[in-house]
Amino acid sequence: MDIHKRLAALGTAIPRLLLPREGTDLSRWAVIACDQFTQDRSYWERAAAAAGDGPSALHCIFPEVFLDDPGRTERIGRIHQTMKKYLAESLFNSYRACMYVERDTAYHRGRRGLVVCLDLERYDWSADSKPLIRPTEGTVPERLPPRMDARRGAALELPHILVLIDDETDELLRTLGDRVRTGTPLYDTPLMLDSGRVKGWLLDREEDWNYLAGGLEKLISPPRIPHAQDAGGRPRPDQSPPPAERAGNSPEGSGKFLYAVGDGNHSLAAAKAVWEEYKKTGGTSEGPRWVMAELENLYDPALAFEPIHRFIFGAGTEEIKKLLAPLAGFSLTRLSGTGAREKLLFLVKEQVPRTRFGIIAGVPGAAPEEAGIFLVEADPLPLALERIQPLLDGFVKDRPGLSIDYIHGGEELFHLARGSAGTGILLPPFNKRELFRTVAARGPLPRKSFSMGEAGEKRFYLECRKLFE
Repeated sequence: MDIHKRLAALGTAIPRLLLPREGTDLSRWAVIACDQFTQDRSYWERAAAAAGDGPSALHCIFPEVFLDDPGRTERIGRIHQTMKKYLAESLFNSYRACMYVERDTAYHRGRRGLVVCLDLERYDWSADSKPLIRPTEGTVPERLPPRMDARRGAALELPHILVLIDDETDELLRTLGDRVRTGTPLYDTPLMLDSGRVKGWLLDREEDWNYLAGGLEKLISPPRIPHAQDAGGRPRPDQSPPPAERAGNSPEGSGKFLYAVGDGNHSLAAAKAVWEEYKKTGGTSEGPRWVMAELENLYDPALAFEPIHRFIFGAGTEEIKKLLAPLAGFSLTRLSGTGAREKLLFLVKEQVPRTRFGIIAGVPGAAPEEAGIFLVEADPLPLALERIQPLLDGFVKDRPGLSIDYIHGGEELFHLARGSAGTGILLPPFNKRELFRTVAARGPLPRKSFSMGEAGEKRFYLECRKLFE
């Protein structure tokens, strides 16, 4: 079978990559995903200073910290004009290839990924759907319009979506890396604001594409396992593992799937919505049917899962205590002293039979240690957010002045608490090994259940492609 048809059957395609031509300073071009540091304007001010006025992906994205500012339409217009300008100036070299990447961060080294295109026809975020490409968290429709505005009419797509495969042997991406690392990387650049380094190699040989297709086919159709003997002493025929053993991998229509969305769920949902709109107009370009994403393996040793914490603006700490008190087995302990912050971070991560999380008082100008740091314990909850998020949603609903934000990183949560009026909730770790099995069994998790790494480890925009051709 033609390799492109073979990959298409897996909801996958080889991108037409665009990368800045030789001489472009990639340390200024590459910038972190737009959905990071959503309460830290100073980060984006420093990013703008680092990028300068030269070519930079920063001028082609809309950092979400600014989404509610006046002039959103005008800003999106400037972004679209910059994309067209870069294309008119022939800023990019073009490659028909996947990109194999390795990322070093302050926390982990050698995290592997592969940039591909995924078919939006094989993705659906509806809670009752069972597509090949599966959302792992709830989608909030109200969050889609500004992201759709940014994608409509955009000449370029820059990906920050991370999609997971369930490769327990950690064979596919590791072997692809062994194949391409014999050559020189196409890029090797430090990343701004102490975010580590990234290298990228072109995966542009058909034999490597065939290996990729074969690896994905193995994940979607696990090897058949021979049973020893039947009652008559004859070898039993091979049988596929029962669903509980390979909960993640299978075509649409079952509880199984091939790809799980790790980061960028709302960006992917917005891309799907724009594609559905585009189809209705009778447009002929196939560009918007596809979305670029980086595949990563759930079992990559350098891929850590972190909880996404909550900060409820305008909420008093006593109110949050009362809100959570109905949890079965609820108990509360105040931590005091100069080591209270470190103690809470340790206790929430410690493996114990009970569920632990933290409550942090937010008082502008006051250190959390002074305002209040509390350890909460409750009876075991398989997924803490499954009980906590509905309580928070009900609490802020129809209450002017209250809002919830989703914070990547415990230190970032403490920093926010020092400068904002409200209450933070520090959540416990997320067991990544259960992700595919959990999503296959129960559908999408509560929104913002986990983060792949710390905030500074998120994907940096580097590769891009023409969106409407």
